[in-house]
Amino acid sequence: MQIYNTLTRQKEVFTPIDAGNVRMYVCGMTVYDYCHLGHARMLVAFDVITRWLRASGYGLTYVRNITDVDDKILVRARDNNESIEALTGRMIDAMHEDERRLGVLPPDQEPRATAHIDDIIVMIKTLIERGYAYHADNGDVFYRVRRFEQYGALNNRNPDDMRSGARVDIDQAKEDPLDFVLWKSATPGEASWPSPWGDGRPGWHIECSAMSTCCLGNTFDIHGGGPDLAFPHHENEIAQSEAATGQKYVNTWMHAGALRVDNEKMSKSLGNFFTVRDVLKEHDPEVVRYLLVASHYRSAINYAPDTLRDARRSLERFYNALEGIDVIEGEVSGEFATRFTQAMDDDFNTPEALAVMFEMAREINRHRNDAARAGALAHELVRLGNMLGLLERSPEDFLQGAQPGIDDEDIARQIEARNAARRARDFAEADRIRDALAAQGIILKDSREGTTWVSETR
Repeated sequence: MQIYNTLTRQKEVFTPIDAGNVRMYVCGMTVYDYCHLGHARMLVAFDVITRWLRASGYGLTYVRNITDVDDKILVRARDNNESIEALTGRMIDAMHEDERRLGVLPPDQEPRATAHIDDIIVMIKTLIERGYAYHADNGDVFYRVRRFEQYGALNNRNPDDMRSGARVDIDQAKEDPLDFVLWKSATPGEASWPSPWGDGRPGWHIECSAMSTCCLGNTFDIHGGGPDLAFPHHENEIAQSEAATGQKYVNTWMHAGALRVDNEKMSKSLGNFFTVRDVLKEHDPEVVRYLLVASHYRSAINYAPDTLRDARRSLERFYNALEGIDVIEGEVSGEFATRFTQAMDDDFNTPEALAVMFEMAREINRHRNDAARAGALAHELVRLGNMLGLLERSPEDFLQGAQPGIDDEDIARQIEARNAARRARDFAEADRIRDALAAQGIILKDSREGTTWVSETR
């Protein structure tokens, strides 16, 4: 297995620290609002990675944190006139609901920042003792960026070139504009915890350093996250963690690609900002998941009506191949599984893996009259699809659920009325009912076993 390492900017043969066991940490949600499509892109990408690592025989400890205290959470809770616990509790429940609908498996551990305040304080104390951090006059504790010689390696940036960068906060209390906050002193009425530097709360970056090392040790195999986290968040994590422990923090860094809407950056100001739950009101969750899986995890994805229609049609090709086939375990050529494995072992190349699955669908269609052959191929297609979190439903369930607002009972009544018209040899009425359903995107299929229907992609 080879994985692209953001730190070295190349694919590397993946060798876990502990043979056969993988420790992976992924930066999760800051729970002040509902998950948006960018979050879904990251969640699904690392869900596929998780599924494949386990399918490959690795024991995996997957940790994905929750940031349940930061500036945005405090502001939103104040605006809503509710406690941060009430706000974050609601958003965590909503996040878990969105994940389940997208087929995202839960992580093994889901630490929350507020449960690791003591660990955060210990790490900050260590950084101060080692000269990497200082308690400023304004009560905050800052990290000395220039004290860490490797700062900027993850993003191939020189600290001298960052001084005027847009992400650098100017604060008179800092020794250097590049320094970033580890502990923020509390303001009156704000959520806070006691510390050696006075009441306050942790900075965002130190939370992940403390949670990851507490859950996985000082050095672990994989650290992942969204495309916007490489700098400064992950860069700062490396600086904090390695300065505190004296050990290498992470062996392999992975970052999912960005998600764009109609080729524009998703933004509330542009009016193209979509939450997961809003999207799933209009679109089948498996279609949305397929769109996110069909691109390589490091590639950018464009979310648009055309791309969703293409995703729907692609899934229909699989489910149409499976429709009417008795899925049975049997002997099939190992070529398909071998090529699928080769694709996934090459930095989780899902586009190539799906190409193999499309070949299998064509093979099923060619052997529909050979029940044993078609059934065994269908079994293998479903097995491989499940590794991507796809094809976990019956063909009927998927094909009859293509359009929102479909009334199954009303369609069944119309099919029965058509059947009655046909028995009465009123073919004009039968054709009228068929055409009326077709105009709604409902396509009838007649066979000796009866009449079934599918919803047409539009």
